[in-house]
Amino acid sequence: MLGYIIRRVLWIIPVLFVVSLITFSLMHAAPGGPWDREKKLSASTIAHLNEKYGLSDPIHIQYLSWVGNMVRGDLGPSYKYIDRSVNDIVADGIGTTAHLGIMAFLLSVILGIPLGVIAALRHNKIPDYLATFVSVIGIATPSFVAAILLLVFFSVTLRWFPTHGWDGWAEPDTMVLPTIALSLFPIAQIARFTRASMLEVTRKDYVRTAQSKGLRERSIVVVHMIRNALIPVVTILGPLLAFLITGSFIIETIFSVPGIGRYYVTSIGQRDYGVIMAMTMLYAAAIAVLNLVVDVLYAYIDPRIRYS
Repeated sequence: MLGYIIRRVLWIIPVLFVVSLITFSLMHAAPGGPWDREKKLSASTIAHLNEKYGLSDPIHIQYLSWVGNMVRGDLGPSYKYIDRSVNDIVADGIGTTAHLGIMAFLLSVILGIPLGVIAALRHNKIPDYLATFVSVIGIATPSFVAAILLLVFFSVTLRWFPTHGWDGWAEPDTMVLPTIALSLFPIAQIARFTRASMLEVTRKDYVRTAQSKGLRERSIVVVHMIRNALIPVVTILGPLLAFLITGSFIIETIFSVPGIGRYYVTSIGQRDYGVIMAMTMLYAAAIAVLNLVVDVLYAYIDPRIRYS
């Protein structure tokens, strides 16, 4: 197992290299530049800025310079926020974004898996119909619509929660609505996968054998069904957690959460190259690492799986 983990960790390096190369090339190939403004700058000013930030160099020189700086831990300057570096932007927002993402992930797992299990155990009955209805609504409803509805109902109408802000554990009520809004889609997706996997497991021979032996239903569900049904469910948890941790632009913007998610989308529109590269690499690294964690969890969930 240790050898497998080491090999997978080493494979992350070329993966990140390819992601960075493709992102860097597409980013510079896109029309426009970081100095495009509503009030156009003079040609001399643009030339001076390009010279200052190295944007007048050939593309391969710019890429090699970025790689060298990144290896040293320098993510470069921000072209939009002149008084802040990309390191400052990431450092200021990553904690809040990760906090929100982990809270939403835990809520998704706590609600999504039991919802799928109940739907499968009560197949074609009222609990199954209700769980399926909730899953369809969760997947079909855009996150910004869900966020606005939560704000209108719970903040404006009932006034149970504040309309904006994020103070963490200092004021837990500020975390409730953003966490719920961000977790609705993952809850629905996890519930769907769990239900489908549980229904497949119920038709397995070992489950029928356990039932014929007269074992208690609870024992059959916990020992024989859920553990085996979780393998395909675990597959989607890694990418979901990576998505949630790296931030949601819409949720962070609507609820004024000071995370890094909103910087990502705004940086794309404004060609803030340093921020684009930093956020993309962060997301790619999170995906790669969490996929490795998922593969390791396979061996824990199913002892028949062995890595060499």
